[in-house]
Amino acid sequence: MRIISYNVNGIRAAMKKGFVEWLQTDPADIICLQETKATQDDVDLSAIRAMGYEDHWFSASSKKGYSGVAIFTKIKPDKIVHGNGHAQSDDEGRVIQMQFGKMLLINAYFPSGTSGEERQAFKMEWLNELLPWINKIKKKHEGVILCGDYNIAHKEIDIHDPKGNKNSTGFLPEERAWMDDFFASGWVDSFRQVHPEPHRYSWWSQRFPSVRLNNKGWRIDYINVTEDLKKKIKDAEIYPDVKHSDHCPVYLELSR
Repeated sequence: MRIISYNVNGIRAAMKKGFVEWLQTDPADIICLQETKATQDDVDLSAIRAMGYEDHWFSASSKKGYSGVAIFTKIKPDKIVHGNGHAQSDDEGRVIQMQFGKMLLINAYFPSGTSGEERQAFKMEWLNELLPWINKIKKKHEGVILCGDYNIAHKEIDIHDPKGNKNSTGFLPEERAWMDDFFASGWVDSFRQVHPEPHRYSWWSQRFPSVRLNNKGWRIDYINVTEDLKKKIKDAEIYPDVKHSDHCPVYLELSR
């Protein structure tokens, strides 16, 4: 099972930059998208469906052209659940779940706190609702995958300038502590199982064009798995040369 997680920062914008042509290279069996900024009806999906992908969407109902998640899959799911039952999160289209046998894939777009204190408070509330929910969920399944844009760089190795960003949302002590608690509760950072080396990032600020060129990035996109899938991790990667967004795709391959 080959999985990609990708914040496309607007799927229609990404499609204008070659997203469909990239999909034609067969990068994965399952493509989990965040920040689609569209509904299913807004997008011409004919070329994507012609490749053999089913597409399942959960878009924001509270604000058009905002947030939203989708999954394109060549492996037929046994069950799809839109949302996670938390009203404010579901209004913003932040979680979609897909079950394959006894295994569960959750695609999530974690909130950002960059627009101010109110959204930072919402981000922490969202995180504190998510952790008990996913830890309850994982008791019911034989393997859970939680992929998406977490909007948090966990450790100093995951950010180009940890000292300069110590007070920046996405690298705040309380956010990093949440990640500590998350991994301590039985989750595995799949990328770090394969790649312990530094300077591997998945997002670069668009404010300064030279940032991506000079690889001054953050690793905030993850495909994390429960401990029972750790032994099935076959490969993991980040693809910085794929450029349809300010993020790039992250990849996980699991053995059957």
